[in-house]
Amino acid sequence: QVENRPKYYGREYHGMISREEADQLLSVAEGGYLIRESQRQPGTYTLALRFGNQTRNFRLYYDGKHFVGEKRFESIHDLVTDGLITLYIETKAAEYIAKMTINPIYEHIGYTTLNREPALKKHVPVLKEAPDGKEALAEDADLEERVHTFRGPHWCEYCANFMWGLIAQGVKCADCGLNVHKQCSKVVPNDCKPDLKHVKKVYSCDLTTLVKAHNTKRPMVVDMCIREIESRGLKSEGLYRVSGFSDLIEDVKLAFDRDGEKADISVNVYEDINIITGALKLYFRDLPIPVITYDAYPRFIEAAKLTDPDEQLEALHEALKLLPPAHCETLRYLMGHLKRVTLNEKDSLMNAENLGIVFGPTLMRAPDLDAMASLNDIRYQRQVVESLINNEDILF
Repeated sequence: QVENRPKYYGREYHGMISREEADQLLSVAEGGYLIRESQRQPGTYTLALRFGNQTRNFRLYYDGKHFVGEKRFESIHDLVTDGLITLYIETKAAEYIAKMTINPIYEHIGYTTLNREPALKKHVPVLKEAPDGKEALAEDADLEERVHTFRGPHWCEYCANFMWGLIAQGVKCADCGLNVHKQCSKVVPNDCKPDLKHVKKVYSCDLTTLVKAHNTKRPMVVDMCIREIESRGLKSEGLYRVSGFSDLIEDVKLAFDRDGEKADISVNVYEDINIITGALKLYFRDLPIPVITYDAYPRFIEAAKLTDPDEQLEALHEALKLLPPAHCETLRYLMGHLKRVTLNEKDSLMNAENLGIVFGPTLMRAPDLDAMASLNDIRYQRQVVESLINNEDILF
């Protein structure tokens, strides 16, 4: 019995022994393993595993489950079993592994996910994976058939090969749930089809991901906020320039993240229209990729620097072509709204120049983090938005 053995290790724990001692103990049996505490860094542990007539050492961690990479295991035995499979495959099939991305079956994705639709297109109860990892039955009282929907998490959905790995694990797309090897993720086509069950929030979510997941032309936040503003706020003095109470703006953000299109932003809940304008501006600021994307940013700035009005319009028109469809549609809808805001300038005191000052840094951010360059670009950002508003009917 080894002293000071952590409660989550069993007989495989051998205490604070050296790498050489571990190698000697394991030399008698291929596939043998033990856990030792580091002599140089007490409190850290190493899994020593015998394979191919040599002892391999892996830093071992525990957070409720055991792991040496990203993949977690309930027991050390399961981890070692997966590790031995990994080492065997990588040793015996290295040439095959190197070639497996050459002939992908990605276009036949139904095969690899084992999620093909049943032959008979009718509503039947299915077994779905519940949040706790167990299967839960979705009931349908009208039919007695029970069709299982199986999932294959151990198979790559790009190359259809086994998802092995002790260190190099597979990866899963956070938006659509696609499971692939790490090396396959580099060559998977950029055609992600987000699934609502994987898209957990509205704010800070990629714009294209959000509209694809909800099957809409524009983000619901943009549509709902603009509708609310136009119904009761177009004549509000300082619209978009005056700030709303930050705590209430945060409440609106949480409401959208929690309730989506069912969020209540009516006058009954938020009387001050500046809270709604603040929530809309916050949505644009929180986007991981701005409405005017990093790739298109230089072209818009170059257009703003042109002095000839016709040349500037042509340059802006070409720059808009660089935007992804969802970004371009969102920008078109917003510019139409801001144009209507300017038509009420007499009451709101907000013209295209003022709105450009507000929305320039909100809709576009410099790709690099050079503070001086970003500062120099501010006036051009304003000019871009101002020109887009004034020429909204021509450019879109």
